[in-house]
Amino acid sequence: GVTYLDHAGSALFPESLLKAFTDDLRNNIYGNPHSQNISSKLTYDTIEHVRYRILQHFHTTAEDYTIIFTSGCTAALKLVAEAFPWIPEGTKQPSSRFCYLTDSHTSVVGMRGITASMNVLSVAIKPKDISLSEKNSLLAEEQNCTTPHLFSYPAQSNFSGTKYPLSWIQDIKSRKLCPIKIPGKWFVLLDAASYVSSSPLDLGVHQADFIPISFYKIFGFPTGLGALLVNNRIAPLLRKSYFGGGTAAAYLAGEDFYFPRKSIAERFEDGTVSFLDIIALKHGFDVLEKLTGGMENIKQHTFALAHYTYTVLSTLKYANGAPVVRIYSDTDFSNPDVQGPIINFNVLDENGEVIGFSQVDKMASLYNIHVRTGCFCNTGACQMHLGISNEDIQRNLQAGHVCGDDIDLVDGRPTGSVRISFGYMSSFEDAQTFLKFIIATRLSKSDTEIPFQSSVTKLMTKSVPDDHPSFNNADKLSPVPHISDRELRNNSSATKTTVNWQLPEAEAESIRAAVSETAVPTCRRGGKPITVTNIYLYPIKSCSAFEVTEWPVGNQGLLYDRNWMVVNQNGVCMTQKQEPRLCLVNPSIDLKQKIMVIQAEGMDPISVSLEENTGKEALICETKVCSHRVKTYDCGDRTAGWFSLFLGRPCRLIRQSSDMKNKSHQKNTKGLASATNISLSLVNEAQYLLINVASILQLKEHISARLEEPLEIDELIRRFRANIVISAPESFEEEEWAEISIGALRFQVVGPCSRCQIICIDQQSGERNKEFLQSLSAARGRKTNFGIYLMNQPLRLSFPDTLSVGSQVLPVLKENTEIQPPTSSEEKCSG
Repeated sequence: GVTYLDHAGSALFPESLLKAFTDDLRNNIYGNPHSQNISSKLTYDTIEHVRYRILQHFHTTAEDYTIIFTSGCTAALKLVAEAFPWIPEGTKQPSSRFCYLTDSHTSVVGMRGITASMNVLSVAIKPKDISLSEKNSLLAEEQNCTTPHLFSYPAQSNFSGTKYPLSWIQDIKSRKLCPIKIPGKWFVLLDAASYVSSSPLDLGVHQADFIPISFYKIFGFPTGLGALLVNNRIAPLLRKSYFGGGTAAAYLAGEDFYFPRKSIAERFEDGTVSFLDIIALKHGFDVLEKLTGGMENIKQHTFALAHYTYTVLSTLKYANGAPVVRIYSDTDFSNPDVQGPIINFNVLDENGEVIGFSQVDKMASLYNIHVRTGCFCNTGACQMHLGISNEDIQRNLQAGHVCGDDIDLVDGRPTGSVRISFGYMSSFEDAQTFLKFIIATRLSKSDTEIPFQSSVTKLMTKSVPDDHPSFNNADKLSPVPHISDRELRNNSSATKTTVNWQLPEAEAESIRAAVSETAVPTCRRGGKPITVTNIYLYPIKSCSAFEVTEWPVGNQGLLYDRNWMVVNQNGVCMTQKQEPRLCLVNPSIDLKQKIMVIQAEGMDPISVSLEENTGKEALICETKVCSHRVKTYDCGDRTAGWFSLFLGRPCRLIRQSSDMKNKSHQKNTKGLASATNISLSLVNEAQYLLINVASILQLKEHISARLEEPLEIDELIRRFRANIVISAPESFEEEEWAEISIGALRFQVVGPCSRCQIICIDQQSGERNKEFLQSLSAARGRKTNFGIYLMNQPLRLSFPDTLSVGSQVLPVLKENTEIQPPTSSEEKCSG
């Protein structure tokens, strides 16, 4: 099963919640609450009941607070920024200030964009800088100043789980605490989105002025619904310009006349609220109470899991005494009143170097553990805990790192971390599963592993011993589940074909001459010829390989490579990550008959025409592949039925539409002559992926030793799903190449391929084995790079380009790579 450890990102909803909600919808008719009919009146009354239920949950009443429904916590924060009675700079009155804790969510910090447009200054406050106010230092007239200021802070940090004192609310409003020294009246915005998912909040005691929340953090369903709880003492001061449907008591279309509704909630809820989602909240509260007994129980349960996990995690050591993880926390997890159920950390190697969070995420996925990585929309906390300076953030951006990507290390320093979080559905087994994962991947093997190194230039990464067996706490946990090793097969599932497309020697020579003279390759001393040994295309994305000995090249790579893909009922691309059995689908291309034949064990073969379906009956749709928009068309019900039957779930086969190939899915590539955008098929990163047999052989020795059983090289080649397999003299020398020529074709190397968990899937059986990605990570010095991406700019000639097995590969080294001169004229590479 899945071990879900991202409850701070979203809670999981129980089946009983959905059943209760759908039963409600079946038994009742809910109309638009702005109408006056019976079904609409039922909706209005139910919504009002839910408002009272929310107030009850937070131990307050309608006399003190008003519930304004929003699309989420972010929308609630935006509403506060827009409606707060700011006094701008440049008026006769003292101006307002917006202050916020640096340990705040992006959506809080983003409020300063609105305040800036209103000419209101924003001030970021570090937690340690909130100081006791010196009332006596203010002049008498300053003490009577009523200029409104707003201070925002999180009840619980979504980064580290630190709980900031709720007593700050009253202390700041009474000026006992002072965010900054300035006369005026302070109001408090308590960002409770993270806090209320696992802790009770008593607004009868801690009366903040604004409390934004998102309900999916509590219940998991519905999403896209939040609320702003507004203290009724400030509600009349809020200002609003826009008025939407349902907010007006009266207005004139032809004149500037508008009178708002009396109710604060109705005044600020523009348009029809998401009434069915609001009705679902009632069932959310009912189910939560029934399953858990209340928020106090949830608080104690989740903290106990976090405390246990923190205690074990913080004691894990390598044989040399070095810690396995670095935990980012302001507490020692001893008190649930100051620490929530969130643990933020980075995994270290035995030399104390950080292992990038994306690598940890990939490994966790192999164990079906779902974690969160990055900076968690909290740059301030990330900077504070990881020691990232403002200049570092800007340099990382220039290096290509943006929020939410998988660039985990820049110049060897982490750009983010790993976060696990517990919810009311979490169990002790979840905590144990996570700890076993850390133990199995960091402490279960010998410490003599040495990273593979390029034969041309040594990798700068230090030797990274993989694991140690000496974890004294391991016996306190349940045994790590044994991964049964399967018997490796020698036969290949890939189909091989030959295309008779031989060019006359004179024409071939003219092609070679057409390659740029500025990129003449130079061979190393003693260098043996490098040749292409295998060519594979994958007509259907994530399905089995189709092996050929010679194949035409188009403007997107190998002809028909990844032109089709399988999507689920929502139109989302399916890969082996979600459906490993895709590897058992064997497509083959017949160029003469112009068909693709699809086969799988136990299924009758089915064929799909290579001719594009441009008729009106073709269903044109848009989808995304790795964030790139592509236009596709559906291949019909017959193929959809075939795939749905084989995979046991509703799915369809779609094909990329040729009229969008050059417009929608492109890669900006520097360095290719006269090329600015290279067209892609349904690939993830580049037109081609190349691997080296010598590199495979070195990896084979490493993995075989860890598996303690023989391993066939053909199986490894299939796992890495390359288009071009070459035989070079030295392992990993391909990583030092800037570009290569193969026959008439010239390719630019655009970077290494960072591997994911698909390499753990046996391409003949669909079975997983975690050892492959773990071994690759250990062997490559904490990275999972293997193979290089290539882009090709086809030569504009009258005859088609082809790629052939046996063709010589002529590499050009990177500029900073030392090149050894050839020892004889026979070793010079011809153009």
